[in-house]
Amino acid sequence: MSASASRRRAGGDGAASTAGGTVVLVATPIGNLGDLSRRALDTLAGADVVCCEDTRRTRALLAHGGVTGKKLLSLHGHNEAARITEIVALLAGGATVAVVSDAGTPAVSDPGERLVRAAVAAGATVSIVPGPSAPLAALVVSGLPTARFAFEGFLPRRGAERRRRLDAVADLDTTVVLFESPARVAATLGDLLGACGPDRPVVVARELTKLHEEVWRGSLAQAAEEFSRREVHGEVVVVLGGAPEPDESWGDAEVLDAVRVRLEAGDSSRDAASRVARQLGVSRRRAYAAAVALHRHDVG
Repeated sequence: MSASASRRRAGGDGAASTAGGTVVLVATPIGNLGDLSRRALDTLAGADVVCCEDTRRTRALLAHGGVTGKKLLSLHGHNEAARITEIVALLAGGATVAVVSDAGTPAVSDPGERLVRAAVAAGATVSIVPGPSAPLAALVVSGLPTARFAFEGFLPRRGAERRRRLDAVADLDTTVVLFESPARVAATLGDLLGACGPDRPVVVARELTKLHEEVWRGSLAQAAEEFSRREVHGEVVVVLGGAPEPDESWGDAEVLDAVRVRLEAGDSSRDAASRVARQLGVSRRRAYAAAVALHRHDVG
């Protein structure tokens, strides 16, 4: 028996094996229905069950491809955990379960990730029909470096966790891809401006593959100004250039002095580090370490 067959019988993590069921993740158009592949349509037509975020939307997509009467099962962010037992039971009976999101590739900032984990643990086969992907489409059309990139998904909406993620994004030296809602894109660009500085290149891709597709390119300062005065519609992907190489010509004493000035002006350690990093071109991490050192010295 092969190692892979042995793992499947054991259920991957020790779970009971299924009886040959299959989960197929199927990418669907992110806007243009002409991007629905023949293989994707054939897979959806042949599946015993199609799990989808919005049954009405998926039923319309299937009808566009000439598929009717298909059993649809809702699978979205609010019910995915509860659905897993039901779907694993279908897999245990040998069913083929197709999974789609409302648009693009499922399980990427969309439902499907938990289901895939459960299916793998149960020993089911998991396969993919690749196709449209909004983050990859935005990345490759952006004109920013693509050899290394990070996908951030949606930033936390508020609070300390949002600030932490903004700081982490600001420090990355790779291209970063983010999702954002139309109503919040201006606020997010403003927050990125505060974390990264005015000169970082950014691309705002909107309504990709659709009639009103737009790929806006510029600096964060320009983007924050542009999108603060316009009403944004449609799906948005933000592609942010990586952090530039830090300027290592500044000595530790100079960085400490610059941070001290900001702290004495009333900045928090986080804000002082961000401002000094932009001012001197040093890494935000180095500037923050200086702020912490000064705080410990003052406390001591």
